[in-house]
Amino acid sequence: MVRFDPRGRVNRALLVGVSEYDHTAPHPQGVNGQLPAVRHNRMLLDDALNRGGVFGAGEVKTLPSPTPDDFTGALRRACDEARGLLLLYFAGHAVTSTAGDELHLQMRTARVLTGNGLPGSVTFSLVLGELAESNAEQVVVILDCCYAGNAAGIWHRLDDADRNRVLLLMSVQPNRCILGGDADIATPFTREVVHVLDGGGEVWLSELYATVKQRMAEAKYKAEDNDSQRPQAAAPPWDSDDVLLAAGPAPPPPLPKPSWLQRTLARAGKAFGRLGRTGLVAVLALIATGAGGYGFLVLAGDSGDCAPALELRLLTDPDLEPAMKAAVDAYVASDANTTDDGCRRSGVTVYSSGAAHVVTALGEHSDPWQQPREDVNPQRDIGPQPDVWIPATRADADRVTEAQVERVFARLEPDAGPFAYSPVVLAVPKGLGAEVPPTRRSLSELVRALKRSDGKAEVRRADPEFSESALLATVGLYGDGADVRGAEQLIARAGRPESSAVRLLCTLPEDDAADDRSAVLVPEFLLRSGVGCHSVTRAERTAAYPDDVPGLEPTFVRVRWEGGDRDAQARDDAAERFRRWLTSEDGREVLGEQGFRSATGERGLLAGKAADHGLTDSVPPADSAEATRLDRTLERYGNAHGPGRVLFLLDSSGSMAGLWDGPSGGPGILKQTLTGLGRGDEYGVWAVHGVRGPTHTELLDFGTHSRPKAEKALEAGKGGAEVRDAEADPHAALLDALAFMRERGAGDERPQLIVYLTDGEDDNRLTGDRLREVEDRARESGVPVAMVTLKSGGCDRDRPGTRVAEAAQGRCLDAGDDLVPALRDEVARTGTGEE
Repeated sequence: MVRFDPRGRVNRALLVGVSEYDHTAPHPQGVNGQLPAVRHNRMLLDDALNRGGVFGAGEVKTLPSPTPDDFTGALRRACDEARGLLLLYFAGHAVTSTAGDELHLQMRTARVLTGNGLPGSVTFSLVLGELAESNAEQVVVILDCCYAGNAAGIWHRLDDADRNRVLLLMSVQPNRCILGGDADIATPFTREVVHVLDGGGEVWLSELYATVKQRMAEAKYKAEDNDSQRPQAAAPPWDSDDVLLAAGPAPPPPLPKPSWLQRTLARAGKAFGRLGRTGLVAVLALIATGAGGYGFLVLAGDSGDCAPALELRLLTDPDLEPAMKAAVDAYVASDANTTDDGCRRSGVTVYSSGAAHVVTALGEHSDPWQQPREDVNPQRDIGPQPDVWIPATRADADRVTEAQVERVFARLEPDAGPFAYSPVVLAVPKGLGAEVPPTRRSLSELVRALKRSDGKAEVRRADPEFSESALLATVGLYGDGADVRGAEQLIARAGRPESSAVRLLCTLPEDDAADDRSAVLVPEFLLRSGVGCHSVTRAERTAAYPDDVPGLEPTFVRVRWEGGDRDAQARDDAAERFRRWLTSEDGREVLGEQGFRSATGERGLLAGKAADHGLTDSVPPADSAEATRLDRTLERYGNAHGPGRVLFLLDSSGSMAGLWDGPSGGPGILKQTLTGLGRGDEYGVWAVHGVRGPTHTELLDFGTHSRPKAEKALEAGKGGAEVRDAEADPHAALLDALAFMRERGAGDERPQLIVYLTDGEDDNRLTGDRLREVEDRARESGVPVAMVTLKSGGCDRDRPGTRVAEAAQGRCLDAGDDLVPALRDEVARTGTGEE
């Protein structure tokens, strides 16, 4: 029997729950209706998998009500990233083809046209095709939708090898529709799946299927037309293949149900407290006279079984989510949340979303959060309306309040101060940190010290538009100056940044070389608590503490919604009870174990232990974040990553004749870098030649271009890019280029780059005072320069290319480098890429 244990591998889970649809009946092309129960499905399964011990932090992604493009894009990324287990879950509407041989999963934009038209849907055949081509060693698909059982017939079309690798669990038998579920709870199938996954210990797919099937049969769940709902599985015999889905700790034994006498005595104790001494004497007298039995029961009563607990919704920052879930787990099981009868008072659902998105939704879109619109739907994009919001800094609550200018549907009541603190640190691999001061330096100074220490060192940061810790780091990175482009050049950039510091730390170990040379800007507490990644062990890091970066100051914010007064008092009581616990010694102990520091005083670790993991015992706090500065930094970051400008200088002098034709020639290399540029980017090409009069000719005018137009301008030969019978003057050409780009970038912060590609034969005109003049102009301009030499040695120490690139905070490349991908990366840092 092959039992696949994915722990310790790179796993991915993609949880797709389509709860909101753009077109529903009575719209003539609409689907049957909205599916509010599916929102609970997403959150419950997300929590269960994150607790289960198989998937690490950042390995479970939920996709709320996606479009087909959103879904297929996320599916391809998951297929590409997974190396161990890939789990795909889908809940939503689904229909079959007329012949019944295809299952259509209906996404948010789904419509049903007369005949066979089903726009807005994705076929299960396409999904299986993507999964069969994935990098995952094992795939599990779970479907909770109408006609889920019809997927088995499509699965049987796979070849034997793929059927052994792709296993399928379905909520209902073929040709059956299931009920939409209750708006307040998850659907029956997913509810039972989560129950089994949360049972503690190892849960294998075969066991999950058998147990869920048995529990659903015992509960007599019904599909439509009063038919029994029976889960199905499509897999090789379980004695052939099986997959571990959860390995969480065994749940604590249930509290014994209090006896009648225990409940009575407990209530009597409370009653005596209310009655005071006189009342107590009276009751005792009743007992003594024999009347006490009846009087006691009337006084105490009997609650019977526990009533369903109210569920609070807690929204937080992506970096805080693991710590908040740990705190909530401790709170839910605590005495503070348990009645005298042993019943739970309330539950807490924790979910997160990008900080900037939440600020916008609470500040400007609180109305559509209650009444979603087609174009604005926070319920779909963020999650349910929160009862409690815990942002990473109080300044986020201020940003919301400042944005609430019209009618407000969400009223915030933030605490006066934070309940914990965590500085944002530059976490440096131990092999790189020898010359980096541990503290009392600005972030820019620390980064430059790192780069002086090791020229190959890189600094990585999560997405400031999503992660508040990354935005706080960016506040320090930009400082009070205006050189945003120069600051962004200090950050390594290869594609879209990770959405959170948790995901950043999880993905680094996948590339040992990048892990060893990368310092990361992350909240300090993550270095102590860890992030639950199971892939491989990260390089050991020490923390440097910049003194100009605001720290994380998580703050408790009660959110009240207009019209949400039906159970307002109960929610107030539950929220206040959780707030008191979170800020009590019990809550502080849990937060200390997660690596947080005291919000006041010496900022020592809350757990009261000595610092470890390269941390310091106490830190001088930086200034708190300010709402206006966060907004301005976010705006400047967006500008710095908007459409870019690139000017290519192509040495067209006679000495380039032998380095001209083919993909490895000058024009061919530049053509291959164009994939880093998008439709909104501006760029141009100068052919550099001549030492008297004009030093260059414009091959491609500076502006936005289509790829075919740009490639045609770089075609080697007559009428295109051609070698001239002349020498080149790099000194004059670079000065002209720096002046040209400085003029274009004077009014904004858009990224810019100059690329000079040459054979280096005319470097004799770039020496002495002429070289120093170019260096000085490059430093003043703020425009990075990539100096590319097609022969070896062009980037040796003190060569002109090296000195110009260093002065301009650019990069020097020569024939000793992998030129095309390296140059393409440089261009991609500036451009927006192909669309």
